[in-house]
Amino acid sequence: MDLAALEEIRRLKARYLRCLDLKLWDEMAGTLTADAHARFGTPSYGEPLDFEGRDAIIGFFRNAVGPGVITVHFAGQPEIDVDGGTATGTWLMRDKVIVPEHRVVIEGAAYYEDTYRRVDGAWLTASTQYDRLYETMMSMDDVPSLKLTANRWSGDSRPA
Repeated sequence: MDLAALEEIRRLKARYLRCLDLKLWDEMAGTLTADAHARFGTPSYGEPLDFEGRDAIIGFFRNAVGPGVITVHFAGQPEIDVDGGTATGTWLMRDKVIVPEHRVVIEGAAYYEDTYRRVDGAWLTASTQYDRLYETMMSMDDVPSLKLTANRWSGDSRPA
């Protein structure tokens, strides 16, 4: 078992999700192969979303998860199999998306199914995909006591 590869892939997934939540698009691009494929089965978008190539994936995130959207993603319980310079991984993911402008909160879970490839000595994600196990959407107005008291992306330090 290649324990070093397992740890590098764990760190790669953590970096991908951190960059997504912190909107570090250039750094996130560095986690993907140039020809990466992504498929996100998220009911809030209707049909599953498919993207071919790193630029298309990052372009989607730049537009869909811009400064008006707060996200947090957790991935764990990885099952990673390494075969030389390639690997596969399955990850349980939970996320929360808050869109203050539309006063909506979306939560869900899925299992990521990823493939990885070693490129110039570094592990990169070659494909990533999921179909939701569940997804919930709630209006912030439905919970009168709900108040967003911090928002890194609001542009000021006052409560949102």
